[in-house]
Amino acid sequence: MGSQGPAASAARAEIRELINRKGHAVENARAAGERLELAFDEGALRHTPFLDQALGDLAVAIEQDEGQRLGGKSAEASRFILRAIDHSLDEA
Repeated sequence: MGSQGPAASAARAEIRELINRKGHAVENARAAGERLELAFDEGALRHTPFLDQALGDLAVAIEQDEGQRLGGKSAEASRFILRAIDHSLDEA
């Protein structure tokens, strides 16, 4: 069973909003990942093994070298990982 209460509900809603936001997939992924980490730090959501792994995978997918263009495989991987995070948020 996932975290309960208004802080957990608000965090999930904000993360889902970032996941579904119009815009560049990699930028949205970065924002959603940062918001999820903040929810963990604040105690609004609990870590789960899956979400911890997904955040690690997301970090690798959105990593870029200076001057490197965002997109392509990074965007595709980000969208895939964000869908999995979305499906697992209720367990956090």
